[in-house]
Amino acid sequence: MRSYDIVQKEQDLTTLEWGERVNSSGTAGTYLKARTGHGARAIYYKLPRYNGIEFDGHECINELVAARLMRLLEIDHLEYRLIHARVVVDGREREVWLNSSKNFRKSRERKLSLSAYVSLYGEQGASPYEVCRAHGWEGQIKQMMLVDYLIANRDRHGSNIEVILSPDGSARLAPIFDNGLSFVAPFAGQRDAIEAFDPLRRVATTNYIGSRFLEDNLRDIAPVELTHELKLEDRAALFAGLEHAAPDYLLEKMWEIVRERWSYYAAL
Repeated sequence: MRSYDIVQKEQDLTTLEWGERVNSSGTAGTYLKARTGHGARAIYYKLPRYNGIEFDGHECINELVAARLMRLLEIDHLEYRLIHARVVVDGREREVWLNSSKNFRKSRERKLSLSAYVSLYGEQGASPYEVCRAHGWEGQIKQMMLVDYLIANRDRHGSNIEVILSPDGSARLAPIFDNGLSFVAPFAGQRDAIEAFDPLRRVATTNYIGSRFLEDNLRDIAPVELTHELKLEDRAALFAGLEHAAPDYLLEKMWEIVRERWSYYAAL
């Protein structure tokens, strides 16, 4: 199966400048970012977790699998590309698998985090969910909560959901993005911990909408309107071409997580 969202041939990206260092509260380490182009033509690059010595995370693989899952479920999302590349970080040339994505805003559109939008435009005393429902975004929020549950996403804070503001004054939710801190991200490089991970494990998250726990959110909003249901044969599409970028035991555990969590959702 040919995969158009993976670049297997090693690319020379040594001229990229990794000037944006983003620390995450979910895992120890730094996420390095870069950009080429400007405005609507900008392309964004993101490296996996960097501990100051080496890359020790699978976040870029998680992003790709999450994007493929949403493509299968026909949920609006940001498309990610996984690129095999050479980069220069801290003066050293390194081999890595990284992500790239395009700007999802059109010319003259502005973005605002959902938390800022709720503070500015939400009715006083209304919860973030109630504000989204009032704007007709409830269906998209439900789909986001389902995806976050399926991939065990630990990082859906108020800036990981964005509102796009158009010049005409209208507003819409941005496609779902930033899904890297998911699956077994905290255990990257720890094979025993990954293989022992319970696919239905109750994990603490930074949810801006709803409760702290993905299961509770899912029970509150089920069922979710979808045009496709996950099937066993979807495994091939989720992991096509990843055999060179990730170990077999990691891909198998990611599939267990998606499959068993989908079964839990279907039972609701």
